Amino acid sequence: MIIEVRTYQLRPTTVAEAEKRFGAALPIREKHSRLGAFWHSEIGPLNQIIHVWPYESFEHRDAVRAAAAKEEAWPPPIREFIVSMQSEIFVPAPFSPKLEPMDVGPIFEIRSYTLAPGAIPNMIERWSAKIDERVKLSPLVGAWYSEFGALNKWVHIWAYRDAAERQRIRADAVARGLWPPGGAASGIVIKQENTVVMPSSFSPIR
Repeated sequence: MIIEVRTYQLRPTTVAEAEKRFGAALPIREKHSRLGAFWHSEIGPLNQIIHVWPYESFEHRDAVRAAAAKEEAWPPPIREFIVSMQSEIFVPAPFSPKLEPMDVGPIFEIRSYTLAPGAIPNMIERWSAKIDERVKLSPLVGAWYSEFGALNKWVHIWAYRDAAERQRIRADAVARGLWPPGGAASGIVIKQENTVVMPSSFSPIR
C-alpha cells in the first residue's frame, strides 16, 4: 500500500468553489480508484486543499492515473485557482490504520516531522511501544513515512471533535506519560510543522 498526498495552494477566496468543482467531478475519478480523504486548511498555511489517494502499488497508481486522464471530466476544472501543486508518496507504518471512510472529526491535525537521515526505523519502534494507549484517547487517521517528495518525513494525522477536545487530550496524554514517544527529545526529530484541516462535504474521512 502507498498513499499519495496532493497539496494544492489556491488563490484566496477560491477554496469553496474549488471544492465544489472537485466534488462534482469526483464520481468520474472514482471509477478508477477511491478517494481516501479531502481536506482544506484551517490553521497553518491557508488556502490549501489536500487530497489523499491510496493505491495498492506504484504500478496501480500509474495505471489508474493513465485511465483517469482519458476521462473528459477529469481533472476537475480548478486550474484557474491553483498557485502551486505538490505531490508526496508515503508508506504506512505497520500500526497505521487502514485509510477507510470514518466519521471521527471534524477537526484533523496533520503533524509533519522531518527526521534525521536513517531515523525512520527508530521512530517506528518508539511509536510501536506507545501507540496502543495513545489511540484510546483520540483516533489516529494515519502514520506514514515519505518515499517520494521530501525525504525523511514522518506524518501523523489525528482526529478531534473540536479544539477544546484536542487541548484536553494532548494535555492528558502528557500528564499520564502516554505521549509523546520521545522522538523529539532523542534528537531524531529535526523539524516540526503542524496544520489543522477540515473535511469537504464529500471527504470519506470526516
